[in-house]
Amino acid sequence: MYIKRNIENKIMEASKQFASITIYGSRQVGKSTLIDELFPKIKKVSLDDIEIRDYALKDPKGFLKYYSTPLVIDEIQKAPIILEEMKIVIDEKKKEWVKTGENELLYIMSGSNQFELQKAVSESLAGRTCIFNLASLSYNEIKERSGNYFNPDINVLLEKGNQLNQYRSRKEIFEDIYLGGMPEYISKKIDREMFFKSYLLTYLEKDVRKIISPDKETTFINFMKYIALRTACQVDYSEISRSVGIDARTVKNWLSILETSGIIKLLYPFLANISDRIIKAPKLYFIDTGLVSYLCGIPSPEILEKSTFAGSFYETYVVSEIIKSYYNSYKNTDCIYYYRDRDQYEVDLIIDSFDSIYPIEIKKGINPVSNKKNFNILKKYGKHINVGLVIASCDKVFPINEEVYYCPIDIIGV
Repeated sequence: MYIKRNIENKIMEASKQFASITIYGSRQVGKSTLIDELFPKIKKVSLDDIEIRDYALKDPKGFLKYYSTPLVIDEIQKAPIILEEMKIVIDEKKKEWVKTGENELLYIMSGSNQFELQKAVSESLAGRTCIFNLASLSYNEIKERSGNYFNPDINVLLEKGNQLNQYRSRKEIFEDIYLGGMPEYISKKIDREMFFKSYLLTYLEKDVRKIISPDKETTFINFMKYIALRTACQVDYSEISRSVGIDARTVKNWLSILETSGIIKLLYPFLANISDRIIKAPKLYFIDTGLVSYLCGIPSPEILEKSTFAGSFYETYVVSEIIKSYYNSYKNTDCIYYYRDRDQYEVDLIIDSFDSIYPIEIKKGINPVSNKKNFNILKKYGKHINVGLVIASCDKVFPINEEVYYCPIDIIGV
């Protein structure tokens, strides 16, 4: 069963404007399924096939001529040499299009090893391909709702709140957190242990083995399990180093591997030239909460909701849903930060909008809160502070005071 993706319209729009499209994404997020659905008539080759890959590596020019265009190439990073030849083909076609005023989609590329793929594409096809990030399914996609990026403007949220007529209880939210968003796992209802164990083994074999030495693979999995317990927390390189038994440089390198693989997202502190009192370590979030639940060994959503991890998992889920909404709307996530200073003043999220900022707190429950103090600490940056939000398990958008509103988690991405 195919689950419609919110990113589809943006990809189809790009297909009419660019000569090539590149789709990044971690394993099992549905890249190939999405491409097959959107471009069913375009022939496809996978460089996972040893014979096809060998042909591409030995004779990239002949490879592209034989398969011609348009062409879908999966696992393109396994033969980056063909990207230089693709560049030549695209540039030659562009000369013709200048005369005719036409445009044609020549290549669609995808790959799971973003660490290799990003480097190869940026070096060879800069300005010649439209790049998309595909994450696991968002809640909107699972529920087959059309989506948009999360806009924190209170007037937009009030209007969306009036349109929504169904909200989840906190129990239902934790069931969704535990489930995660891996398309095959959700659509085929595969045994949880089998799916995620296979996922990790495949990730090690195909994405990590080329980057780290074989004797470090078990340590790498232990590293993933350890940082899973610290999702939604600031990264303490020294603490991770001591606990896992690797040096701090390796910690940074392995976090980079996980981020470029699309498994985690690092959010950096909002600095704006006042760095002397800001803790500069990033906060770490897993993109798929089903995967992080599995890594932590949590056996059920009921136990998760009652555990000491409930707050951090809830925050991870909110942040991942916001990140997915940005990916699906082809918006840059570089505007999303967090704030924490040495006096322990903290704001979970800050969305920077040029001359103003949107402060956001994330709470799994609805309790009497006063966020005015924390949000006002941001005035030192000299930017206008918009109406702040507390994203929680509530059923409507309503004010705490004139400067802070509660916002239902269900509005994210609508």
